[in-house]
Amino acid sequence: MGYNIRTIKDIKPYLVRELIEIYPEPEINALATIIIKTLFSVSRLHAITQPQDPLSKKKADEIITICNELRSGKPLQYILKETSFYNCVIRLNPHVMIPRPETEELVDLIIKENRGYRGEILDAGCGSGCIAIALAVNLPGTKVTGIDISEEAVRISQENAMLNNAVVSFLLTDILNPNLKSPGSAGIIVSNPPYIPESEKVYIAKNVFDFEPHMALFVPDSDPLIYYRAILKMAEMVLIPWGKVYFEINEAMGLPMTGLLKSTGFSSVEVVRDINGKDRIVKGIKSKNG
Repeated sequence: MGYNIRTIKDIKPYLVRELIEIYPEPEINALATIIIKTLFSVSRLHAITQPQDPLSKKKADEIITICNELRSGKPLQYILKETSFYNCVIRLNPHVMIPRPETEELVDLIIKENRGYRGEILDAGCGSGCIAIALAVNLPGTKVTGIDISEEAVRISQENAMLNNAVVSFLLTDILNPNLKSPGSAGIIVSNPPYIPESEKVYIAKNVFDFEPHMALFVPDSDPLIYYRAILKMAEMVLIPWGKVYFEINEAMGLPMTGLLKSTGFSSVEVVRDINGKDRIVKGIKSKNG
């Protein structure tokens, strides 16, 4: 198969031919653009203006390997072992979720609402570290800490921080039983915790269900807000009065989350819709006596 891939120009037609039964052509073209940019460290413009750049046999073989993995349903981000998130390069492994566009919206909201903030930020359940790192890079002067129960998540978060020249502390701890020994002084807590009820597994895309870590996705049907309640309990100790919380949420949980924040001493509670019009973010401010 490799003899058909001699130049950059050959990559997209090859992938279309091999993957058209699995993916729609626009998606294949998007995948091809990411593959070219990652494998050859060139811009989209370069790929267009220099399509005759020759490929080594090694690169052609890499393209074939990637194509075969895509045919299995494996997400491209796991195949390439990295993705882009809010202009940061985030390396991935099977122990952490692939960052989503709606999580970029969460980060964007925090940055826009907190320009000039120079205090502490806590990212609860940091995963790949994408949220903590993007905030540290874009809110200079802040002190950002990420926590996660997974040793692999903490390790790759630390690697990603170095990769992006971001100063972030990552700690191994369980949100449900945190070992944060001393009261903190965080002015912002952010979290994108697991929020998909177990009963919704049947609706999850196969490539997500088969390849992404279930621990980062699913919560018990009997207590879908378990992580939010635990983080709000943590906030009693580590969040300063008038400090803010920002949560990414299940689109069906806007009302319950609003009620939860208000019942735990938060005011100015607001649900923010994502680009698709779904309830995706809830935010609030800790009342002085909350």
